[in-house]
Formats: sequence, structure tokens, C-alpha cells
Amino acid sequence: MNRGDAAYENFLKGYNCTQAVTVAFSDIFGLGEDKLAKISGGFGGGMGRMREVCGTFSGIVMVLSEVYGYSEPKNLEAKKALYEKIRAAAEQFRNDNGSIICRELLGLEKMEDSATPAPRTPEYYQKRPCPMLCRYAADLAEKMIKEIL
Repeated sequence: MNRGDAAYENFLKGYNCTQAVTVAFSDIFGLGEDKLAKISGGFGGGMGRMREVCGTFSGIVMVLSEVYGYSEPKNLEAKKALYEKIRAAAEQFRNDNGSIICRELLGLEKMEDSATPAPRTPEYYQKRPCPMLCRYAADLAEKMIKEIL
């Protein structure tokens, strides 16, 4: 199974959008799926269901940061290089999906009033692009790191 399909399936299992994408790359993080799911959990629903930056895009950022990131705080060249990758991913994501903002992708006018996740019913999956965006995000992240892996 490729990473896009894995991310899609992860979402259908109940992971949030960010978790679905990052868990599909757990092998490159060197963390177990449970730890990675925990670390990425708060990014789902556009950051805690606030419908801001799409959780699938946050997953891309996490993957690219793991692969191209830096740990030396004064390494400005490494920081710039990572930011360039993130900006390129955002441009591609916007071009292909129209936005990197969760509420815009979902056709919502404003932030959700509640932090309570919606039940995962058949109707939920029919009206949400989230599983497909999980697949798209994992495929884009994989494409952007192919030269490294």
C-alpha cells in the first residue's frame, strides 16, 4: 500500500486528518504510530477543530520538517531551505485544492463553535473531502521527499 492509500485508510480508521498523514510516514520519524499519533493529534480539524490550517497540510509540514528540518537554531540556511519546501508545498496544495485553510476546503463560513469531533457516520464521509485530502497530502509529501528516501 502506498502512503496516500495508507493515509486514506488511517482516516477511515478514525485518526484525524493530521494523524492520518503523519502515521503513514511513521517509519521515517523513527517513532511508533501511537507516539506519532499523539504528537500530531492537536493539529486535526484545522488546529483543534478551529478550522484554520488544514490538518492534512499540517501533516505535510511535519513530514517535510522531519526530512528536511534542522536542530541548530542559528542555522539560517537550513531554516530558509525548510521554509522554501513548506512554501512550495503550500503553493502546490493551493493550486490543486484551492486553499490550505480547513474551513474553506469544507465550505464553512467561520470557525466551529465546538471542539467536539463530529461522529464518523456514512453521511460524514459523503460530505467531507477529508479522506481524499489525506491521500493527496501523503502523496504530495512522498513526492517531495522521494529524492531523500
